[in-house]
Amino acid sequence: MSILIKNIKELLQVRDTNISVVKGKDMKILPSIKNAYLLIDHDTIVDYGSMDTIQDLNAEKVIDATGKIVLPTWCDSHTHIVYAGNREQEFVDRINGLSYEDIANRGGGILNSAEKLQNTSEENLYLQSAERLKKVISLGTGAIEIKSGYGLTIDGELKMLRVIKRLKKEFPVKVRATLLAAHAIPKEFKDNKTAFVNLVIDKMIPEVAKEKLATYIDVFCEKGYFDLEDTERILKAGKEHGLIPKIHVNQFNAFGGVDVGVKHQALSVDHLEEMNQDDIDVLKNSDTMPVALPSCSYFLSIPYTPARQIIDAGLPLALATDYNPGSTPSGNMNFVISTACIKMKMTPEEAINAATINGAYAMGIENMYGSITKGKKANLIITKQIPSYGFLPYAFGDNNIDQVIINGQTI
Repeated sequence: MSILIKNIKELLQVRDTNISVVKGKDMKILPSIKNAYLLIDHDTIVDYGSMDTIQDLNAEKVIDATGKIVLPTWCDSHTHIVYAGNREQEFVDRINGLSYEDIANRGGGILNSAEKLQNTSEENLYLQSAERLKKVISLGTGAIEIKSGYGLTIDGELKMLRVIKRLKKEFPVKVRATLLAAHAIPKEFKDNKTAFVNLVIDKMIPEVAKEKLATYIDVFCEKGYFDLEDTERILKAGKEHGLIPKIHVNQFNAFGGVDVGVKHQALSVDHLEEMNQDDIDVLKNSDTMPVALPSCSYFLSIPYTPARQIIDAGLPLALATDYNPGSTPSGNMNFVISTACIKMKMTPEEAINAATINGAYAMGIENMYGSITKGKKANLIITKQIPSYGFLPYAFGDNNIDQVIINGQTI
């Protein structure tokens, strides 16, 4: 189907020539066209421009966007939406004074989710996850990365990745899968972490690669979880099987994990709530994307990623949700953008760049997603009638999305 969107109040993130990433001071620049039109043919953006220059365009469907803003859908490069049940009791426990680490040390946290997942059928796991995916699409997410990591056994990890594969097949959004087997140390390996790392390297990674169930390999590099040596071994093994490194790092401690990620050409280093100058310096000499997860900081009451330090150093930054049952039970990218502006002092332009083109880069899909560019996929948000795009982060409690278009189809 061809669709003409006309009388657009402002068309955002317009890039006549495709770019891969926006960094440093350029993140404050959000190119746009006011009083615009956009033409979709099938699933592709084929034309756009000012209404003053519009030609006689024939389309099967016409959308009048008077007073509305159009922009690319959000690219959420870090989620864990395939999980079973919830962890609401741990939420209450934290209110009553227990820390994230306290809960983990007594068998909660990731291990709690792993137990629930192992007792949930693959079909039930798919149905739960599909409902979450439907919700985030309605909130404007058009591309999403989904991690495993609540299986912690070969069968459990494969179950999760097969569910992700099914979501990719059943839904129109772009889905990328990540093997995060090294998410926590299972109870049975509590006193022999090396044996579990060996299991990940010798059994899980080869099996996942054989079935082509993941694009990326990830590790939770953190004190009490997987150290620098573990992380290096796992990333190296993943690369040997064709998996691209990503890394959870610097969530609670900065101890060299960013350097390990960059050394192994990680596509992204995610969390970064704790940063030092060495981390900044090593990122300057890399193609690795720093990714901030502000709604995780909000939910856990931990520091926020120092966005100003990162951007002012000339680096890029992406934003993602970290949607998961323990530390971020929300996949609302609109809230992420608001929180980035309110708590991390990012400008609306920086936040939108971080959630679109830079988010696409952090998923390796920037050539087809993340900007308004001819030839890219027609994944679009049409807002309600709002004063300006600054209203999106400003009105943080409102849903200002009128329509979502994925692959040229109205959702």
